[in-house]
Amino acid sequence: MSIQIPRGTQDILPGEVEKWQFIEKKAKDICRRYLYKEIRTPIFEHTELFQRSVGDTTDIVQKEMYTFEDRGGRSLTLRPEGTAAVVRSYAENKMYGQAVQPVKLYYFGPMFRYERPQAGRFRQFVQFGVEAIGSDDPAIDAEVISLAMELYREVGLKKLRLVINSLGDSSSRKAHRDALVAHFQPRIGEFCSDCQQRLETNPLRILDCKRDRDHELMTSAPSILDYLNEESRHYFETVKKHLSDMNIEFVVDSTLVRGLDYYNHTAFEIMSEAEGFGAITTLCGGGRYNGLVQDVGGPDQPGIGFALSIERLLSALDAEGVALPHETTVDCYIIALGDSAMEYTVPLLQELRRAGLSAEKDYMGRKMKAQFKAAERVNAKYVLIIGEEELEKGTAVIKNLQTGEQENVSLDNIVEILNRG
Repeated sequence: MSIQIPRGTQDILPGEVEKWQFIEKKAKDICRRYLYKEIRTPIFEHTELFQRSVGDTTDIVQKEMYTFEDRGGRSLTLRPEGTAAVVRSYAENKMYGQAVQPVKLYYFGPMFRYERPQAGRFRQFVQFGVEAIGSDDPAIDAEVISLAMELYREVGLKKLRLVINSLGDSSSRKAHRDALVAHFQPRIGEFCSDCQQRLETNPLRILDCKRDRDHELMTSAPSILDYLNEESRHYFETVKKHLSDMNIEFVVDSTLVRGLDYYNHTAFEIMSEAEGFGAITTLCGGGRYNGLVQDVGGPDQPGIGFALSIERLLSALDAEGVALPHETTVDCYIIALGDSAMEYTVPLLQELRRAGLSAEKDYMGRKMKAQFKAAERVNAKYVLIIGEEELEKGTAVIKNLQTGEQENVSLDNIVEILNRG
């Protein structure tokens, strides 16, 4: 019996992994320009972290987390999302005391959720995310959104839709919560068991239900925008103005609530409108989470961030027919003929690589013609041919595989010649 990969996971093979590397490099460069610094947190955390931050009433905590007990009897969970761990690290390492504020961070890493695998969705998936913690300026909300949009733009996506909403402050959300309970309670028996439970624990989650999203009460539900107090309304208007000033197009959707309990004020999603992308169009989601730092044991510090799936970004690129550039050229392929020449190429290969050149040789005992074929397969720029006769003279034949030109060169000058190109 052969052992196969677990359901909901994937192998990223050579030829495909270069696309991931391109996206990672692009994201890191954008973060450099925006002055976000990389943070790396553990793949597993104490389960309580996600229960307190993501929320007990969310599908993630109730249905999707990979939770286990270690040998010490502690309940641990493979991280289902990145924000909680970053905020925990921010509080634990007292980053709020740093001289430079707000603290601007980004991360890459695998996340884990037990859900039904489908196109672009996996049980192990990779997120890129950013967090800006320590400022309640609406301008930082706009900056975080612009960073996400800039990444999509720079990798070549065009068919995008930015949707934003305000969830308001605590008093606005309480007024909206009461209105939602009054709206849904008379007919809550028509909804799924999850929604019936959410009516008491977090009625806002009902608006995020996938099973009952077509129920008529969903479209007539009270809008959070009608319950924003003056401060929350002004905050949202300022965020929108900043986005407009940056020429970032958006639409307001009062039903956008996101899937995590820690959001307040600004919430947003970026969606693909590419034909054939699939029924689930969300590429990226994020929002403001004032109060989350305090929930995990830190001081009362505001924050905002987003996370996006690299897998879904790649799917959107495929849907739009965008090909990512990646360099696979080898500078030099060494063809050795004869035992002495083959022995000589071992240290020569090391010398070329230490000089910063990509180089390869035959390890399969192939004949000369087959070695040329191997050089073509790895897209080598040059072939360096060394036989017994050349070795005695201290020379080699170098051939440009693009032009077909070749010449005899001194072995002492190989690095210089290849660097000259």
